[in-house]
Amino acid sequence: MASLNSSNNGDFRSSNLTDSVPKKQKNGIAGAEETLDRISQLPDSLLVQILSLLPTKDAVASCASSKRWRYLWTSIYNFLFISIDCKKAENFMSFVDHVLTHSTCSKIKKFQLDLGYTSGLKISQWISFAVERKVEDVVLCSYDDDLSFELPISICTCSSLITLDWSCCVVDKESVIEWKYLKSLKLNYIFIDDDDIAKILSGCPALETLELSSFDGFRRLEITSSNLKRLTLDRYWWFYGRVEDPLEIIAPYLQHLEILGDLDYLTCRLVNVSSLIDGRLTFSITCITDIWGVDPDAAEHSCADYHQNFRNLVLDYLQKLSYVTELIIGRWLAEQLNGVSLPKLRCKCLTLEMNVTKHNLYGVASLLRTSPLLETLNIHLGAELNNFRCQLELSYLAKGDTISLQSWISGIVFPNLKNLKVVGCIAECFKRWFGRGNDKLFELSEFLLKNAMALKKFVIVSERRICRECLESCESRYLSRLAKKLLDSPTSSMKFVIIYQESASE
Repeated sequence: MASLNSSNNGDFRSSNLTDSVPKKQKNGIAGAEETLDRISQLPDSLLVQILSLLPTKDAVASCASSKRWRYLWTSIYNFLFISIDCKKAENFMSFVDHVLTHSTCSKIKKFQLDLGYTSGLKISQWISFAVERKVEDVVLCSYDDDLSFELPISICTCSSLITLDWSCCVVDKESVIEWKYLKSLKLNYIFIDDDDIAKILSGCPALETLELSSFDGFRRLEITSSNLKRLTLDRYWWFYGRVEDPLEIIAPYLQHLEILGDLDYLTCRLVNVSSLIDGRLTFSITCITDIWGVDPDAAEHSCADYHQNFRNLVLDYLQKLSYVTELIIGRWLAEQLNGVSLPKLRCKCLTLEMNVTKHNLYGVASLLRTSPLLETLNIHLGAELNNFRCQLELSYLAKGDTISLQSWISGIVFPNLKNLKVVGCIAECFKRWFGRGNDKLFELSEFLLKNAMALKKFVIVSERRICRECLESCESRYLSRLAKKLLDSPTSSMKFVIIYQESASE
């Protein structure tokens, strides 16, 4: 602790604060002070730009650095308020009110609220403040799925808005949506009916990207604007009971489509997606025997028809996407391809987001057989979040145990395949998963080496890490062993290399 010495004239002076500090720590303090001094010499506009990149709590705390910094935070144009930084809701609301009251910024670039608690009244006031300052980007994140926030009236006609990311949103039936310059809209944990989604889309003539996650309500998504090019549907979340009607997607100008996550029992029908360039289909749908609330006897009786509907759905997807040049396929879809006659695919880049196992090898082989233009194949090994399979599925998926790729795709070569890439998954315990006899990755890799005449490189990417489950470096051990085994495999290309890359875990 620093001591204070009294002089004869009554003046108080601090003793040397660094006298008792170790030399190494002195150097650190001096270095930090020198860095702060150098930063303080920058012009105000640049310092405000730096502070605007920080969470608002840290930007405000900078006022204690020196007199030079005392009021700089009042000019920041990005605001990020995180409620969990305060233990009490009252403290959080007081802090936000204090910051906004002292703000001198005339135009807000980004306004973000990360909420675990608070009242709707305050949210409306804060959003209205941002709207008055011509905010461009608004983000409202909620950590509580049970919270819901009605879209404030002030933001519904915000002409300066460019991006909106809103969680737990409720749209007032009487509200008018006018977002003339909005380009990106993300709605999370939302129940919205057909009329509301149509009203939103008609009020966003410049919209380019629409992302809906954990959604329910609407069953018709019609996109008529030629500006909207990208659509993402991620996870179905039933709020008020199950409705078996499919979701119809009519989007003739759409170029990029992603359907992913657990859709529970929801089926999406692609009515018109004739302009697609690329697609990602990594969703899963639950078998009727695993749907909560369905009578077990009735489910068992309907199971076969249910899976036939799955296969018809998947076939329709691949027909509608047969002309795309880039395609990403997930584990569930690949498992539905047993007995399905696939259309020819014009895909040049195919990514498989799955562990290659006996359950999906048949489907993977079918995709490869129908992709004669394929130039790049990526395999992203990934954890299976929902791996429930009914008895009917297990019976026909067992075919992967006996399938011979060479006989199944006999006479098929890949004259255009130049690049192969396998990427590990940090969420997977390779020792546990591949120790069950499920692994078919080597078999697939060896087959491709034999038949890819123009192959240039086979890249295997691993992360050097200690697995939390087995407490070993299971990923790098598995993938390095795969690379070594492939070195001894026969190949049809004489000008290719196997590259094994290993990076340290961050």
